[in-house]
Amino acid sequence: MSETLSATLPLTRWQGGRGTYHLVTLTGDVAEQVAMHARIERLETGARRGFGSVKVFARIGGTRWKTSVFPQAKQSEWVLLVSKKVMRAEDLAEGDAVAVELELL
Repeated sequence: MSETLSATLPLTRWQGGRGTYHLVTLTGDVAEQVAMHARIERLETGARRGFGSVKVFARIGGTRWKTSVFPQAKQSEWVLLVSKKVMRAEDLAEGDAVAVELELL
């Protein structure tokens, strides 16, 4: 059984050595629920996914895709990368408030 989480978060830009990325940072209750899901998954499988990530179906507007969220700061925050394809499809720009729905897998 999967769990669905929703939040409205700002779209931020991160400039790295290999390029520019756009992302939303999950915090608070949503981040805690993702972290709990990751801990339960690790207990059930005995293994940790790459970088401690959690598989999700993400939805922004009418665009839905399969991806992963990644832990930051000891799992008190999680990051969802938003591709240029999604940004174009949903007409998003840095600083926009983005309604995100995540189905934890």
